[in-house]
Amino acid sequence: MQVQFNSDSSVMGTENVATRIEASVREKIARFEDRLTRLEIHVRDENGAKGGADDKACTLEARPSGGKPIGVTAHASTVDDAARKAAGTMAQRLERHFGKGDKHRHDPRPDKA
Repeated sequence: MQVQFNSDSSVMGTENVATRIEASVREKIARFEDRLTRLEIHVRDENGAKGGADDKACTLEARPSGGKPIGVTAHASTVDDAARKAAGTMAQRLERHFGKGDKHRHDPRPDKA
């Protein structure tokens, strides 16, 4: 799975922030990694220098193999908290997405004797 990290100019886009957020997100969705081709992480500060409560946002977009992209967005007071919330929501959405396919899959019919 390829991971792409993006941030706007008002969020510290240093390697440390990117590595920390990527590790946090990967931990939450690790069980789905072999079914995803790409994961995009976008973090931003919606108010810029003004500040405010829950003004940091994290958007995750997962691309399942052979499926449509799945996106989620979460807001929090820090980018780490926003990424953690978004990763939790993404894990739930992926569970539903892949779980539906598994529910409709049937075991091969045993041969009649």
